[in-house]
Amino acid sequence: MSLSWPWALLALLAVPLLPAVRWWLNRRRKRSAITVSSVALIKAALPGRTAWRRKIPAYLFLAGLLPLAAALARPQATVSVPADNTSILLALDVSGSMCSTDVRPNRLAAASDAARKFIKAQKEGTKIGLVAFSGIAGLLVPPTTDQGKLLDAIDGLKTARGTAIGQGILTSIDAIAEINPNVTKSGVDLGDQAPGRPGNFQPDTIVVLTDGSNTTGVDPVTAAQQAAARHLRVFTIGFGTTNPSSMVCSASQIGDDGAFGPRGGGGFGGFGGYGGRARVQEIDEDTLQKVADTTGGRYFRAQDAGKLNDILSGLPKEIGLHQEHVEISSWFVLVGALLVFSGVGLSLWWNRGPALSSNANLR
Repeated sequence: MSLSWPWALLALLAVPLLPAVRWWLNRRRKRSAITVSSVALIKAALPGRTAWRRKIPAYLFLAGLLPLAAALARPQATVSVPADNTSILLALDVSGSMCSTDVRPNRLAAASDAARKFIKAQKEGTKIGLVAFSGIAGLLVPPTTDQGKLLDAIDGLKTARGTAIGQGILTSIDAIAEINPNVTKSGVDLGDQAPGRPGNFQPDTIVVLTDGSNTTGVDPVTAAQQAAARHLRVFTIGFGTTNPSSMVCSASQIGDDGAFGPRGGGGFGGFGGYGGRARVQEIDEDTLQKVADTTGGRYFRAQDAGKLNDILSGLPKEIGLHQEHVEISSWFVLVGALLVFSGVGLSLWWNRGPALSSNANLR
């Protein structure tokens, strides 16, 4: 919890000040007291009150002043609220190692299937963009609510050489900058701007799925620092096992000219061949964890298709919420008012004079 006007907490001094003033007034009253002939008659004329009936209303009143005084400081709480303008950039690894068959039928097919399910499960109005990366990175579909375009692009994914995880993150940043004026494109020097902190994230999020380690282009942690400076979270997913497995991709999954698919950029060779001997695929989990930690996201490990589906289906619960500072002064006022009115009400009720019967009034 934070305070907008912390100096207003000085009002809390009124709480101990009131009993002090009452004590001082009681001392003055005793000095100016008059002498009466019969104290018993005075006591008989006053309504009877026990000690606790005298103290409880006063305690309630003083207790009510505490939250009322605190409300003047305008307290704020950091709460998670749903974002109605969230866009999600899916950055998918389409390097040659995605032909590994340790996940059946191969990693690319399993990842594509999980991405399709993720897209179809999103509520209407959620914007999703698609980035594919191997030796280079390309924006296949800008953030859109058109699920048909996204599904068509996934169907056209093709493998190519190299793994440029960092470039995939930078390409995702640039895609978000096109639709969010509060996000600056990658490569622009932001000076000493602080990285994203809890409660200060942009609603847009990047999800990176890869099965290996960065082999070319910008370092992923350097790219993550650019994302953090723009208050963008990056969630990373390491996909696949470390078991030796053969490399088998279908003809439709292999890029003839190194392109990602219908809208991909060329410039590097295709994976070459439909199969290969068994290889051990290592995931750079340390780097993926650092990327997530740097940006305020999370790292997930998926060793099979089922786990990948579970991770993607659970992401909206984290991506769809962002933290905001919400003023809660009204709750302090409500509690304070209830205590004050309770104290005043009890005091009036217990201090009421003896009621005269209706028959006595008639006489």
